[in-house]
Amino acid sequence: MKYILNSSTDPYYNLALEEYCLKNVDMDEDYFLLWQNAPAIIVGKNQNTFEEINPRFVEENGIPVARRISGGGAVYHDFGNLNFTFIANIEDAATVDFKKYAEPIIEALKTLGIEAELSGRNDITIDGKKISGNAQRMYRKKLMQHGTLLFDVNIHDLVDSLNVKMDKITSKGIKSVRSRVTNIKEHLAEEIDIKAFWELIHLYLSEDGSSEEILLSED
Repeated sequence: MKYILNSSTDPYYNLALEEYCLKNVDMDEDYFLLWQNAPAIIVGKNQNTFEEINPRFVEENGIPVARRISGGGAVYHDFGNLNFTFIANIEDAATVDFKKYAEPIIEALKTLGIEAELSGRNDITIDGKKISGNAQRMYRKKLMQHGTLLFDVNIHDLVDSLNVKMDKITSKGIKSVRSRVTNIKEHLAEEIDIKAFWELIHLYLSEDGSSEEILLSED
């Protein structure tokens, strides 16, 4: 599996890069990206933005809102979150499921002593609490699956920036959301920062650093 280097933290650039890679980069094997956004809200392709965000908090804090090309719900990103993207050649769309590309992330977390699992269709959880949501997009015979990894996200900002649906939690506020999500950092036996976490995930996905690294040109 090859690796495309991306050091940008601009949410608009990063989402555009994903779409460009899906539609224009042809490779003879699967590849992945790891990336971060500065604080931002990312909404699914079919969502009504004004129903998903808290406009007052977003405006007061200058948080950009961007739309991705995959489905799923709105998510909050900050520098405590690591994002991953897999892009693969797919012959038969009927064979696509979330497990195939969630499993490498779960296995990578095991190397850190964390027992995570795929929950429902597209979430990764630890002890029933969500640490990752995944979404997909098919383009011709190529699949993109991407997701979040809540490593040390500011939960208060996550709560304040989104309008959380009442059918997903029993009551408003930080307490109810806190019961459903968790940061990976809280489950580590030894404390590391997100830079070290990024490097460890990269090392695992690239088969101990053996994957070819691809640097896109400015063009």
